[in-house]
Amino acid sequence: QVRMVESGGGSVQAGDSLRLSCTASGRTVSKYVMGWFRQAPGKEREFVAAISWSDGSTYYGDSAKGRFTISRDNAKITVYLQMNSLKPEDTGVYRCGETAALPTHLYSDPRYFGSYGQGTQVTVSS
Repeated sequence: QVRMVESGGGSVQAGDSLRLSCTASGRTVSKYVMGWFRQAPGKEREFVAAISWSDGSTYYGDSAKGRFTISRDNAKITVYLQMNSLKPEDTGVYRCGETAALPTHLYSDPRYFGSYGQGTQVTVSS
């Protein structure tokens, strides 16, 4: 069974940047898609971005477009989320999960992902 470990969160000011990492272990992931989701207190889990291990195709939620970049390092089995121009509304727990290749419109639905890690907290102050 695959295990995800997220890191890189922290407390920053609006306008700052953070880079989150998600490292997978336990089995091969080459046929899967990795996704980042975030959840703020009292809110539903929200899709941030996803990337295909096999060909590097990327997908972004509306809140991430233009500010966040998802990338992968196949050798390290690690997915990164570079977050720039952070806003207070980006605050939340960020988790990564995996899914099989799906029609792309389904990547925004957290129910199709599994093996979520414990998450890393991101707090953005104004």
